[in-house]
Amino acid sequence: MKALRIAAILCCTASMASMAQAQGLLQSSCDSNGQPRPAALLERFIDADCADCWRDAATPQAGRGQLAIDWIVPSDKGDDASLSAAQSADAALRLRQLGRAAPPRSTSVDSRVGPQAALPLRVARGPVFNGYVGASIEVGPLTKASRGAGPLSAWLLVIERVPAGTAGSPIARNLVRNSFETALGAANAVGRGARRRYSELRPMQLPEGSDPERLQAIGWVQDARGHILAAAASHCGVGD
Repeated sequence: MKALRIAAILCCTASMASMAQAQGLLQSSCDSNGQPRPAALLERFIDADCADCWRDAATPQAGRGQLAIDWIVPSDKGDDASLSAAQSADAALRLRQLGRAAPPRSTSVDSRVGPQAALPLRVARGPVFNGYVGASIEVGPLTKASRGAGPLSAWLLVIERVPAGTAGSPIARNLVRNSFETALGAANAVGRGARRRYSELRPMQLPEGSDPERLQAIGWVQDARGHILAAAASHCGVGD
């Protein structure tokens, strides 16, 4: 019976996401249109059993043009870790992509966004429904340079903005609540030839305790070597 309930929720959520796309519910007020493009990413990784790291006022902070992202890396203690409620299974995958081992406490990685800033990229997030949020990423048409960069992939994250002085953190954070990586290929292609674009819309489950009013979408495109070609972040109006 439990499996049937989960299947029903997923089916309903998928229908919700399709309706949201069709009805334009991924609002223009909650997307990356017209927003400044990040020139670099600052990814901060914290072991899920290092509550002191979360409270550390000396944590590296984003500089001008830099976008900070906070990953909670699963700990050997599993659900008994102090920050386990906020951990992300994809944090370990992202660390491997960056060539880093899981930190015993915390670590941070700076990644410059490459010269393909002109690559069209849009991310958006829709309404929250039954513990899920619709999020989308659209890439392309590809530039000549990006087409020559080999197989491309895209990351889409739903993050929760944590203002400084809240949730026990002395600094502002962008906490990863859910994420996925997808290859850009025939499965998500729209159009043909030079006008081909790539698009993904996903219903993404939110951990218990997430604040819907602080959710944003962040996405980037990277080449086969992990170099980031373009990045974008949504902005939500007050009350969205």
